[in-house]
Amino acid sequence: MSAGRILVVDDEPQIRRVMRTTLTGSGYEVDDAKTGEEALEKVRTFRPDLVLLDINMPGMGGLAACRAIRSDTNAAIIMLTVRNSEADKVEALDAGADDFVTKPFSTPELLARVRASLRRVTLSPESSAARIRVGQLVIDFAARTVATGGTVVHLTPKELDLLRYLTQHANEAVPHRELLQAVWGPDYGDQVDYLRVFIKNLRKKVELNPERPEYITTEPWVGYRFNGLPESL
Repeated sequence: MSAGRILVVDDEPQIRRVMRTTLTGSGYEVDDAKTGEEALEKVRTFRPDLVLLDINMPGMGGLAACRAIRSDTNAAIIMLTVRNSEADKVEALDAGADDFVTKPFSTPELLARVRASLRRVTLSPESSAARIRVGQLVIDFAARTVATGGTVVHLTPKELDLLRYLTQHANEAVPHRELLQAVWGPDYGDQVDYLRVFIKNLRKKVELNPERPEYITTEPWVGYRFNGLPESL
């Protein structure tokens, strides 16, 4: 039984071969594409659960491909990049990526990121309302949107999982490790800098003034707190 369907998108044949061998050996069903344009076709026919997408490709680049794939599917997307700056990571998140891996990477690291991205936070209907309001903020978990100040923006799956967990623990200081492991799984826990990038991007969508956050505040040396009492709609 397949552990999941993965589409590998990279213009380098050797990387595609190595990743196909690695992922197939771990029980995944794998297909590949060498361009963003080809990836869009494969997404529609192969229907992957996860896309491993190189950010630097000729023709349609990785970021443009990521936006197009995200508009067509809820599959997890991991961006592969040789760059490691925060600006590049935020750009990937803005395009709809769930995660990013910097080349060169080890096989255990790649497989850990794949497992984490395929793992969705599973919540029972009793534990999370479909729509909630906190002050001027309206979160629609079903539509994967947030609305504040008259502006409606879409959340990536991981942004949604982060916000869901924080609102379920409203007015509590949630430690970094707890938040990482709740959303990404037990393979995570020490990647505070990594979490900081996601929170910074989420604040851009949730806060009226991301530089002076009202809803998602930092608990120094501890983690993050969601302020307010969520009301079901």
